[in-house]
Amino acid sequence: MKFCTHSKIFSISLNMSETENNTTTPEDDQTEYVEDGKNKMTIKCQFCGSKILEKKTAKYIPQKKELPLMKQDVNRKEGEVQKEMLDGYYHVENMYIFENIGFTHQVESYKYLICADCDAGPVGYYDLDTKHSYVALSRVIHC
Repeated sequence: MKFCTHSKIFSISLNMSETENNTTTPEDDQTEYVEDGKNKMTIKCQFCGSKILEKKTAKYIPQKKELPLMKQDVNRKEGEVQKEMLDGYYHVENMYIFENIGFTHQVESYKYLICADCDAGPVGYYDLDTKHSYVALSRVIHC
């Protein structure tokens, strides 16, 4: 039987009153999930288990980037998008490397990446200028 694990990266909720402090750091996740600079396990959606990336297909980068929360607070101001700063992404140079991924509408020069099967996300973002994709380690499971 194979078990999947979820990354525990330190994150800061910019629009929330509390800050989440996890005991692991991005460096811990890098050694657990990264081998030779690439994802050493298959990457799957944390909600439906759909395969997003095969192992060893994406390069790890210790980038910090703000993404909208996957679950927005129903009591937020109208039109407000709650975001959090995430540290640690898989860099995917070609969108055809993905096994399963969906794209949202354009926001500035980005499109957000979502699970193509259950629409959960965003799990990362697609940069329209570079045509590269970035999947947040903390938004997926590793199998």
